Amino acid sequence: MSFVPSVQLPFSSNSGYKIWEDPSFIKWRKRDAHVPLQSHDSVEGCLRYWYERNKVDYVISSSAVWNDDAVLGALESAASLVKELHFVRSLSGQWKFLLASSPANVPIDFYSNSFDDSVWETLPVPSNWQMHGFDYPHYTNIVYPFPLNPPHVPSNNPTGCYRTYFRIPNEWEGRRILLHFEAVDSAFLAWVNGVLVGYSQDSRLPAEFEITDCCHPCGSNRENILAVQVFRWSDGSYLEDQDHWWLSGIHRDVLLLAKPKVFIMDYFFKSSFTDNFHLAKLEVEVKFDMISVESEEFDISSFTVEAVLYDNAELSGYGRSEGVADSSSYSPVRLKPKSLSNGFGFPGYHLVGKLEMPKLWSCENPNLYTLVLVLKDESGRLLDCESCQVGMREISRSHKQILVNGQPVVFRGVNRHEHHPRTGKTNLEACMIKDLVLMKQNNINAVRNSHYPQHPRWYELCDLFGVYMIDEANIETHGFSLSTQFKHPTSEPSWAASMLDRAIGMVERDKNHACIIFWSLGNESDYGPNHSALAGWIREKDHSRLLHYEGGGSRTSSTDIVCPMYMRVWDMVTIANDPSETRPLILCEYSHAMGNSCGNIHEYWKVIDSTFGLQGGLIWEWVDQALLKEGTDGCKYWAYGGHFGDAPNDSNFCCHGLNWPDRTPHPALQEVKYVYQPIKTTLMDSRMKITNALFFESTQGLEFSWHLMGDGCSLGSGVLNIPLIEPQSSYDIELDSSPWNSLCASSSAMEIFVTITAKMRHSTRWVKDGHIIASTQLCLPSKRNPGPHVIKIVDCGGLTSENVSGILTIKKNNWQIKVNTNTGTIESWEVEGHLLACKGILPCFWRAPTDNDKGGESNSYASKWWACHLDKMSVHTAHCSIERQTDLIVQVKTVYFIIPEDQDFLFKNKDTIDELETRSSVFFKVEVCYCFYDTGDVIAEYNVNPNSDLPPIPRIGVVFHVEKSFDKVTWYGKGPFECYPDRKEAAHVGIYESSVADMHVPYIVPGESSGRADVRWVAFQDNDGYGLFASVYGSSPPMQMSASYYSTSELDRATHNKDLVKGNDIEVHLDHKHMGLGGDDSWSPAVHDQYLVPPVPYSFSIRLCPIRPSLSCQDIYISQLPP
Repeated sequence: MSFVPSVQLPFSSNSGYKIWEDPSFIKWRKRDAHVPLQSHDSVEGCLRYWYERNKVDYVISSSAVWNDDAVLGALESAASLVKELHFVRSLSGQWKFLLASSPANVPIDFYSNSFDDSVWETLPVPSNWQMHGFDYPHYTNIVYPFPLNPPHVPSNNPTGCYRTYFRIPNEWEGRRILLHFEAVDSAFLAWVNGVLVGYSQDSRLPAEFEITDCCHPCGSNRENILAVQVFRWSDGSYLEDQDHWWLSGIHRDVLLLAKPKVFIMDYFFKSSFTDNFHLAKLEVEVKFDMISVESEEFDISSFTVEAVLYDNAELSGYGRSEGVADSSSYSPVRLKPKSLSNGFGFPGYHLVGKLEMPKLWSCENPNLYTLVLVLKDESGRLLDCESCQVGMREISRSHKQILVNGQPVVFRGVNRHEHHPRTGKTNLEACMIKDLVLMKQNNINAVRNSHYPQHPRWYELCDLFGVYMIDEANIETHGFSLSTQFKHPTSEPSWAASMLDRAIGMVERDKNHACIIFWSLGNESDYGPNHSALAGWIREKDHSRLLHYEGGGSRTSSTDIVCPMYMRVWDMVTIANDPSETRPLILCEYSHAMGNSCGNIHEYWKVIDSTFGLQGGLIWEWVDQALLKEGTDGCKYWAYGGHFGDAPNDSNFCCHGLNWPDRTPHPALQEVKYVYQPIKTTLMDSRMKITNALFFESTQGLEFSWHLMGDGCSLGSGVLNIPLIEPQSSYDIELDSSPWNSLCASSSAMEIFVTITAKMRHSTRWVKDGHIIASTQLCLPSKRNPGPHVIKIVDCGGLTSENVSGILTIKKNNWQIKVNTNTGTIESWEVEGHLLACKGILPCFWRAPTDNDKGGESNSYASKWWACHLDKMSVHTAHCSIERQTDLIVQVKTVYFIIPEDQDFLFKNKDTIDELETRSSVFFKVEVCYCFYDTGDVIAEYNVNPNSDLPPIPRIGVVFHVEKSFDKVTWYGKGPFECYPDRKEAAHVGIYESSVADMHVPYIVPGESSGRADVRWVAFQDNDGYGLFASVYGSSPPMQMSASYYSTSELDRATHNKDLVKGNDIEVHLDHKHMGLGGDDSWSPAVHDQYLVPPVPYSFSIRLCPIRPSLSCQDIYISQLPP
């Protein structure tokens, strides 16, 4: 291939033509898309390469770094991925770099060998330049970060100029040299030794150019100069409007490959099955590159190609310490030539073969084989060797079902962007492994590459770990939806070639990966003829997979599944029951995990697990896309849109993951693990049913156990010996013959729970043995009468009380309580010199809005709350009286009116209170009856009457404050992690301990958090064992509890977790009712009706009493239980 140095593209400002603004000009001298190439020197070297490359597991995930160490880690990771490949070299490292403000301001001839770059700065490659102090990151969701004027982009278009140096190894003499960019954002030109070698767009796919004739000869000892000009914006940016950070530069590795003059340039492995999967028919289509070969130089007809398939399970010999293995010692499958055709383009070669009893690939059993292709000349000498990992599986359709290996597998998935908080879009292998380990450990079996093809290593890892994948083309034009002037590119012929090129590039690069079940045509790009063209090409190219595309209503002819976003449960059922719809429904996005979210997710899985035609969904999304930023105080924090001066931006909408940026799981991930767990345990009358929801694996590798608890105390536990359960089968246990039956029968506990747990017997690639894969807690019938709680009064007298100047002092021995009879509140409570409470116990109906609460603009829950000033309520005492005073009990009754603070004037005159009682300005009327017992107990009975015009109420409960020293929290209820009424299925009832600090959940944007559901009792104690105990009382149901150093108003005020200021005490909330979190989406009111708190009357009771070191919380609780 010959290059003429004087040949240049017409992109100078003099001509006025800008190639980066022409959607018809998307590449120049760019080689055709193909699978990744390794250019092995031998078959043995190839097998050894894959053996070493496949030695990844959960141990490696612990080496993932998320701080500044990741910068060096990214360079090391890039270099390591081509280690031991003699004909591949990584150019990763520190490159010379200059950022020009626009293409017009790029230094003249910066690509020339004579250009002096000594004053330039350096930049690591791969990287995004914004992550290293050049320019700034920009976050948007829908709107483009520049004015919508396709195909034009701003003239102020930051342009990165790169230079690096390389030598060609002597052993590469006589070989062709390929320059391979794994991905560059968004468009770029490349020069070698001053010669322009190519241009490319598409920020997520490779660009490869032949540079053989541009390089200095081997052995000349002369350095070659590679120069690259990267445009931040191009016409391609209009096709890349994904919901993520806009980051630029050479963000994946740059490689040099040395190939023989005739070489294997591409290949496609296919398998099909007969005889109930007992026989696999194998086929490999191989393409060669010999474009630079003169016809008389080689006799191509005498060349041969061999295709051999090795079972990876047999390659253990490559793990021997001496590192020596002979490929002839194995029994591989050798494919035979089928035909040789010489037509248009490159010669193709087909090889076929058969394999009896193939080991099928699935997410449960990700069996892989190593495919080795060898090109030999007429003498049998090896010219070229390529290889990859392949898996044999069949993807097919039946009525309302997608089948993998004949089974209607359920997709329990997530969406995943490529995101690292320090390196941006640059990947580290250990971090990718960390993602997969976390996914598998939390029962996630599917991932959607959102919304573009991802790093090549990601696919290899998904093959290895066993994860079903939706591979998505780098096409999103969401911002066009905001325009009335421009059509979506899918409807414009001028964009057809660019869109098709992106789909072809994805399929050609990734086509041999077993993990890919669906090809996706992109995301949120409307629907039109260009999408139809993409669908047609892919369907003709690859018959072995199915198509996914949500655009156009998720039910167009270009998708093989119904794949809506954020569809409500009831609408899903309607489609599943539609006889005219023959495709299954799989939610491509659902359960928007923004902040404290994922409420209702169990409601989705109730219908998915029970409705034919529903086959799963993929949560949005895997990780909070915040970036690491150093604040003015020198501390680093998670930054979101707007923190870099980026405008327009979508603020913290990038923080909608199941994990923080450093992959620390949100509490919601526990709920996901539970609803996704493959072992289901249910109660059915007098039987317990254990179901194996796996499709290919029995329970042979699991150990079952049981644990019985009564009123929070352990009654017994043991191994549960049950027969092996085959896939999609179940086993019933009669409760009367269960191993816990006698313990249950003899227990006097009010509540009895049994927990069934399934653990891994053996370590796997993704987890150590003993890992809990499934755990379900069930409430068993109790033989004890579940009557109301009561205080057992012992007539020992000694309670004294006096009312002086509006302060009622109640005391006995070493404790005293002071009640303000003007306000009806407890002013102080002291026990043996310890001050338990000092600010009163007041009704509370407000919570700091979550991201979901704010979703929906004027129709959001938070907007409605703010409109009626629920955040600024004033508590007014309408009446307070001492009803009863004896030496055993003192009773105080109080009536509160809760009104907006701006209407305080209505209550300046207490004589008008009675007539104002029925006015609309009174939002809540609260009647409280306090009973102070000589035992030290305080029973508070509440009757709450909300104004019926109020919107759904955040909470119905009380708030009080305890001293900071009472920071040890013990509770009997759901836990141990944060849980709420609509997100508590994973939490088990038990007795848990935590510190107030550890209870705090540091969502990047603060809001209601740290709650625990179904709490029977809670205690707040200091280091000496003194404190305050609170429990439900009478017939009141369990309550929602939270305790925090941050007040509700502080959680509402702060816009970032780093900005929170601790109060002087601990704020405690005990809620009779607490509204759910929602999560169906985050831009509309989405809490399901059963988890709303309507404005209707409520009654509940709470017991409060002091704790001393000599008292057990459980004893206090049991003392009030009925006999």
